[in-house]
Amino acid sequence: MNLHNNRAGRKAVKRFMNLECKCHGVSGSCNVRTCWLAMADFRQTGDYLRKKYNNAIQVVMNQYGTGFTSAYRMFKRPTKNDLVYFEDSPDYCIWDHESGSVGTGGRVCNRTSRGADSCEVMCCGRGYDTSRVSRTTKCECKFHWCCAVHCRDCQEEVDVHTCKTQS
Repeated sequence: MNLHNNRAGRKAVKRFMNLECKCHGVSGSCNVRTCWLAMADFRQTGDYLRKKYNNAIQVVMNQYGTGFTSAYRMFKRPTKNDLVYFEDSPDYCIWDHESGSVGTGGRVCNRTSRGADSCEVMCCGRGYDTSRVSRTTKCECKFHWCCAVHCRDCQEEVDVHTCKTQS
């Protein structure tokens, strides 16, 4: 399965490669031209692979153990360009002893982020609680010749956002 998916990924990169050329010569003449294949914009290849990931086909080993076939007869047989998987991924949003997932309840999230650490993504749509905590940090640090740094302990009030646990 991994070999198949790695091959499909390499084929995706190859699919979007562009031919780029550069001319060499006196005063901009094109006496000699050098050309090479360059990778396309990463976003273009990534978007293509994301679609393939979202439409991945569940497979099972064939009776000989030499390849695989679609797990459900109603789905098409996977091509060399398709991504495949053997079993569904666990839901990491919820606590599941069997898969070893502790869930995301109680995890600290970033309210202003738009990435994977954002409260929207991290909390799986369950929302989050905000609490104000007092933190002690080192501040106003000064280097003293030779070999010592002296800092003050500063108190600051910060909002900490934690994911709500599942009900």
